[in-house]
Amino acid sequence: MIQLLGVVGNLAQTFIEGKVEKEKAKSEIMKTAAQHDSKWELIMAESTKGSWKDEIITIVVLAPCVMAWIDPDLAKRGFDVIADLPDWYQNILYVTILAGLGLKGLDKFRKK
Repeated sequence: MIQLLGVVGNLAQTFIEGKVEKEKAKSEIMKTAAQHDSKWELIMAESTKGSWKDEIITIVVLAPCVMAWIDPDLAKRGFDVIADLPDWYQNILYVTILAGLGLKGLDKFRKK
């Protein structure tokens, strides 16, 4: 009987140790992924230092607000034209703007 309890105890200990090792490995993978992600962000920030892309996207996004303040009918017509464009083209516009701003921004909005 004592031997049976010892075997069961050893099995339980092995199971728990396996779980602990699995969690340690998972934690290490997450840590490595986070390090690679931050390195990628630094590389991208360096590569876009002289780029006008962000400024152009900002102008495009804010232009309807300015137009609505100057001439609301003009802004409305602009949105009507965009709404009449094919869905595939509208999706390209969305993806282009999100890529320019960084797709991570989209994740922040989804969480809210």
